[in-house]
Parts: sequence; C-alpha cells; structure tokens
Amino acid sequence: MNVRMVVLGTLAGAGLFVAGFTVAQGPPEQDIDPQIHPALSAAQNLVAQSYRRLLEAQRANDWDMNGHAAKAEDLLVRASHEMKAAALAANRHR
Repeated sequence: MNVRMVVLGTLAGAGLFVAGFTVAQGPPEQDIDPQIHPALSAAQNLVAQSYRRLLEAQRANDWDMNGHAAKAEDLLVRASHEMKAAALAANRHR
C-alpha cells in the first residue's frame, strides 16, 4: 500500500469529520435584546457575521485549514454564549 495514499485518505477522513462537526454545532446564537443591551447585541451580531465569513473561507479552501477554522468556529460560538451570560449578569445587577 502506498504511504501517500494512506496519508491522503487520513487527511480526507479528518477533513470530513471536522466538516461534520462544524455543521452539527450550528452558528452562534443572536439572542441578546438590543433594546436592553445595544452594545452587547451589536457585538454578538459581529460574532455571527464573523462565523458566516469563516464558513465562506472554509468553502473557498475546500475545508482544508488543518482544523484551525473549526477551532475558530467553536471559539466564536463560545464567545456568543459568554456575551449572553454577560447580558444576563448585567440584568441581575440592575
């Protein structure tokens, strides 16, 4: 068996796995009320825009970004959740 074929097969499988995980995760939520927290809501919207642009970049590069784009997606989703948590914490201190 050709070593090159094994390496290419492994990379292709890993790419499909990462792409499947990314799709399953879904985009960041946009659930902060802009009337109550306009700055946090705007920041959360920018995170969602960044996520969409990241997907565009992945498609343009055939999803081959060595897992870095997938990690960035995860961080964007986590950032959105943290912004929501910050809004909820601010609500408790009003």
